[in-house]
Amino acid sequence: MDQPANLATNALPADPLPSWDLTDLYPAPDSPELTADADRADAAARAFEAEHAGHVAALSGAGLAAALAEYERIEEILGRLMSYAQLQFSTDSLDPGIAKFYQSTSERVTTISSHLLFLSLELNRIEEAELAAKLADPALARYAPYLRDLRVFRPHQLDDKLEKLLHEKEVTGRSAWSRLFDETVAALRVPVRGESLTVSAALNKLSDRDRSVRADAAASIGAVFQSNVRLFSLVTNTLAKDKEIIDTWRRYPRPTSARNRANMVEDEVVDALSTAVSADYGRLSHRYYALKAKWLGLEKLEHWDRNAPLPDDSDRPIAWSEARDRVLSAYSGFSKELGDIGQRFFDKPWIDAVLRDGKAGGAFAHPTVPSAHPYLLLNYHGKTRDVMTLAHELGHGVHQVLAAKNGYLMSGTPLTLAETASVFGEMMTFRALLTAETDPKRRRIMLASKVEDMLNTVVRQTAFYQFETLLHDERRSGEIVPERIGELWMKVQTESLGPAFHFTPEYSVYWAYVPHFVHSPFYVYAYAFGDCLVNALYSVFQGGHPGFEQKYLEMLRAGGTKRHKELLAPFGLDASDPAFWRRGLDIISGFIDELEVA
Repeated sequence: MDQPANLATNALPADPLPSWDLTDLYPAPDSPELTADADRADAAARAFEAEHAGHVAALSGAGLAAALAEYERIEEILGRLMSYAQLQFSTDSLDPGIAKFYQSTSERVTTISSHLLFLSLELNRIEEAELAAKLADPALARYAPYLRDLRVFRPHQLDDKLEKLLHEKEVTGRSAWSRLFDETVAALRVPVRGESLTVSAALNKLSDRDRSVRADAAASIGAVFQSNVRLFSLVTNTLAKDKEIIDTWRRYPRPTSARNRANMVEDEVVDALSTAVSADYGRLSHRYYALKAKWLGLEKLEHWDRNAPLPDDSDRPIAWSEARDRVLSAYSGFSKELGDIGQRFFDKPWIDAVLRDGKAGGAFAHPTVPSAHPYLLLNYHGKTRDVMTLAHELGHGVHQVLAAKNGYLMSGTPLTLAETASVFGEMMTFRALLTAETDPKRRRIMLASKVEDMLNTVVRQTAFYQFETLLHDERRSGEIVPERIGELWMKVQTESLGPAFHFTPEYSVYWAYVPHFVHSPFYVYAYAFGDCLVNALYSVFQGGHPGFEQKYLEMLRAGGTKRHKELLAPFGLDASDPAFWRRGLDIISGFIDELEVA
């Protein structure tokens, strides 16, 4: 999950931070190997189209399996090319040469993949009975999960020429606007007390111990984004309208429906999650932040106090080696296999944690392709929260390693399940640290920090989702002026964070820095989904569920081959049951109960 990055503004212990080595993908952007792969994929895609376009339905089960195997091989080459370009760009988005390489690669990959587009379109035109007969062949049966998930989009498929047009125009449409957003944010500088900071570094000041520093940083962030709000509003309005046009053509009932289909989750399940979290704002965020205001000796919290350190929290700098040992110890304590896989990321140059200008903010785990390995990006500042971020991203990485055996087409996990291993990794690490801590004061601080992280994940991300819903619904009636976008933002923030907060006017533009709204509309609810799911799952683990470890590992190994109902059934859980979400939210509420009596 994204955390604001600070570029060398805090002193870290003398412990070198790792940088990744991308040569496992390609030696360099201009390497012969990369050029050869692109040329090879281009030729293979054209040959594939010439052989199979217009004839997919006539293939036997074995013939279709062979075609899918070749398609998967070509797609993996394209995936390797695009992964390398994306990771290079995330390392330094300010380098014009890297930006050009990223865009050129995106355009080349899009052009090549346009020759493969026919396959999914023709597969979705095969009638159910006919496809079922083909699936009787064991060779094709391997691809049954891929075909199942592909056919979810069958009712929303357009004419072949329209699909190809939309595919090819992506590089000058949504992708281009996303790039404009990324490069604009990366180039912004926020003045804070004589320093010229990146947006990520300025956001990190919002957790500074000095309240006046937080206030100054908050005001400067607001001023910088306000001076650029017309641009960010244009990007937001354009992308929302673009989505509306495509959703209308594809006959999606709601702006959220396309994302839900991609996540292999029903609209009603997401509605149940959003409703359950909203109904619990009072016993979760409202209650906790009232406690925090009391601890800080304030009548009201300002928005820049949300992530303020607690009075007794020294939050001493934590060396990278100590963070590594804490996380690996927690992973190994639960499962030796998880610990061994996690160790690989530290033994090999698969992690980039260095703070540098131009680097992508926050943190992520990129799966790349099954024939390679994942890479982790973090911006490590030596804080306890950074240790939790490491535990989180390592969970993604381990999950991606375990699922890789399913191949390129089926190793990817829907967003609603992609957060399972990461949030579970955080919970394992937190529980191990809490158990080892004997000082009651430190335990209270650790518990409060965990509650804040959970509120940021569940309440804040649900509020983000509700903001997007309001924005996309209103955009269908016409362009939304910046002031109105700010009003929608302030509405959900006020409702979700509660009466303990006072919001100054500049906070109305803080929506503009959230990259998910631009890159992946409605992505954010997956965080809340994952956190509540893991809370419910962890309660089953604590209850001594028989064979939990092996069932959990099998769930991760399944990758994208199973849906949430199948994956949760062995644990006696069902996400379509409203009580499921209540069970997850009860974990957070229980932590707050402990803090109230501490």
